[in-house]
Formats: sequence, structure tokens, C-alpha cells
Amino acid sequence: MLIFCLYQKERNSMNVLDVMRTGPVIPVIVIEELAQAVPLAKALVAGGVRVLEVTLRTAPALEAIRLIAREVPDAIVGVGTLTRPQDFKDALDAGAKFGVSPGLTPAMIQAAHETGLPLLPGVMTPSDVIAARLAGFSELKLFPAQQAGGIGMLKALGGPFPDVTFCPTGGVSVENAPDFLALPNVACVGGSWLAPKAALVAGDWDKITALAKEASALKAR
Repeated sequence: MLIFCLYQKERNSMNVLDVMRTGPVIPVIVIEELAQAVPLAKALVAGGVRVLEVTLRTAPALEAIRLIAREVPDAIVGVGTLTRPQDFKDALDAGAKFGVSPGLTPAMIQAAHETGLPLLPGVMTPSDVIAARLAGFSELKLFPAQQAGGIGMLKALGGPFPDVTFCPTGGVSVENAPDFLALPNVACVGGSWLAPKAALVAGDWDKITALAKEASALKAR
């Protein structure tokens, strides 16, 4: 097990903060058809968005990660919606460079440490933040961000947890993203608007590249 862990840590040279600081937005991607994976990734990268979170909400997700990792070398592809310990190893085997989860459990903490997969775990309350910090995580996803209190919650969390950096996700849009990015404890935001279902179905990759260009240019307001 020790040899495996050391191998995985070497294999994943980027840490979570590196991933978060690569760009202002991490797109939350749902791939229904495997054929969409590579052209979607290429369109996002062409627009300046390199970090891609492919969620485990659909059957083709792991194979999509595998294809993107192999065929789009400029992409930093990760896995989202990690909810089970086995997901961590499956994601690594598929080529994921990081993982994102909606929450955090003791079994998931163990899986993250054993596999070495850089993890951005979801939190919603101060108690969640405390538990995650005690487990060694200081980069966290506030999820669902708007329902958890949005900008007001993030400002409140900044007082007792000055060492924690957040990626708010859930209810974040191109319109309100600059307000989140203006907060000192926010490194980036997560959003699904960069890969709308209609554009995926239509194969409108130019539309997705345009959305990516707009997102990659976002700045704090």
C-alpha cells in the first residue's frame, strides 16, 4: 500500500491549490454521450479553460475522462461527484488529476489519503469546515454555494478560518461570479454554464469556446 501511495503522489504532481489557481472558473461537466467528450474538452481549452471537472453522474463519465486525458494533453481533467471510496481509484485509473466531492466522509478521507488523488471536498457548514481541516484539507468547495449562504457565508467563514480557500459551486453564474471572485478566501468558482446541454447536443463547439473565453476573462468585481 505504501508503494502504491508514493506512486500516486508522484503521478499527481499538481495539488488542489494549483488546480484552483489555474483559472477563475472550473466548469462542471455532465457528459451524456461519449462522442461529446473530446470535442468539448478541445473547445473549452481553446477558450482558455484548461481545468475540467467531469462529473460521475452519467455512465460514460470515466471513459470520457480517459479519452480527454489521452487526447487533449493541454487539459487538466478531474473527476466530480465523488461519493464512494472506489470512485477514487477508478478516477485515477482513468487519468484524473484531481477530484471534487459534494461532501466528505471518513471512508472518503481514507480513500483520498491512500490513493493520493488531490481532493477538493464539499462543505456547507462551519462544522463541515472544521472536520475537513482536521482531516488535512484547507482547500474546500462551498456547496451548494447559494443555498449555503453565498457571499455572506463566505465572508463569515473567513473570520474563524483564515487559512481556508474556497471554490463556491452551485448557483454561481457568469453574472455573479465576479462578486465571489472578489472575496479574499475564494480562488475560483465552479459552474455548469460553460457546457450547456443544448450546445452539447447540437455540437456547437464554437458556442462553448466563446463561453470559455468569457469565463477565462472573469475578474473580481
